[in-house]
Amino acid sequence: MPRMRERERERGSFPTVTLLVAVPLCGMAIFFIWQWLNGGITPEEAYVETKAAVLPSSPRSSRAAVGEAPTVPQERALPRVTRKKTGKGHRGDIVLIIDDLGFDGQPLERLMALDPNVNVAILPNGTRASEFATRLHERGFEVLCHLPMQPRGKETPGRNAILTSMSDEEIARATRENIEAVPHARGVNNHMGSLATSDRRVMTSVIGAMPDGMYFIDSRTGGGSVASDVARELNVRTAARHVFLDDAPNERAVRRQLQELADAAEKRGVAIGIGHPYPVTMRVLADELPGLRARGFRFVRASEIVR
Repeated sequence: MPRMRERERERGSFPTVTLLVAVPLCGMAIFFIWQWLNGGITPEEAYVETKAAVLPSSPRSSRAAVGEAPTVPQERALPRVTRKKTGKGHRGDIVLIIDDLGFDGQPLERLMALDPNVNVAILPNGTRASEFATRLHERGFEVLCHLPMQPRGKETPGRNAILTSMSDEEIARATRENIEAVPHARGVNNHMGSLATSDRRVMTSVIGAMPDGMYFIDSRTGGGSVASDVARELNVRTAARHVFLDDAPNERAVRRQLQELADAAEKRGVAIGIGHPYPVTMRVLADELPGLRARGFRFVRASEIVR
């Protein structure tokens, strides 16, 4: 009889002990899952932390209990998407460049109200190029020289453009003159230039003539560009455009392209978008940029991401 009563007591205490152990462990599991859903940790981390909580006899917890350095769980070695993050909730960096500045009637005040890290590309042959460059620089914006270059079509890139018919000396001289016409320029990106940027000789002369320390952003206005390749060969920092915002300058298209830019930034860690000072582009950016920042996207200067 005593043995029977003892077994009954054991059976009676087992559910109680199980409940006491299960409740905090379930709470810990729910906490880690909640952290994952709110962006605090990745799915792999939630899985690993939950497993560690409900399996206290695992090597990680047993080593920690005796003061040894914890081993890395096998789950940590699972393939993971790698992207640049600077803190909790950071989803990606966006380089936003507004091209074709330097003329009367452009919405400079609306542009400057968007974000202090918006980059501005000024056409050296613009009627107010020097004035705009100085004003934007004084307000803290990063300035680029929007170098006019020869396209494949019949469009006119403007005065003092880089043409494939020029000699190396003429290209170098025109490049220097254009850069000098845009005070405070820290980098260069091409205006038009689908033909010129596909010509290795031309791009070697252009990039070779740039002052030390400047970078080159390939606007990628056409297929076959060698601009970034040549820049790397000449040890000039470079990057290339991912998305044009306003090839179709209507609100629906610009919003769609801006979302594509955000998606690219989240996938790659950083993405470059180029837009123009059209009223519709300024309106969409004013509407959407605060929301993108709230969602964890950061707008950065081009000089921060060129390599």
